[in-house]
Amino acid sequence: LHVTEKSRAFRRIVVINQSIIVTNPRGLHARSASAIVRLGQTFESSIKFEKDGRFAGGRNIMELLLLEAPKGTSLVLHCEGPDEDQAAKEMIDLFARNFGETET
Repeated sequence: LHVTEKSRAFRRIVVINQSIIVTNPRGLHARSASAIVRLGQTFESSIKFEKDGRFAGGRNIMELLLLEAPKGTSLVLHCEGPDEDQAAKEMIDLFARNFGETET
């Protein structure tokens, strides 16, 4: 877990950056991206995913799909905002649970 601090207009902002590996056998596809978007919409914080210098918003299914992240892909999760700790924790858990999918 990598945490950085920024100063904006005299207030301290902490940014969370966490590496995540896609372990879902199907990778990041429409159903898993939809689960990310649904979860992302529950937080006030900005949630973004990065792959090879490209960014996708955690509330934008098309951007997530365009990351083209099959199983084994390393992504960086960026969370910034008032509930960033909880957002990062729950996103990491969603990935760890393979988006609630079972292998068939």
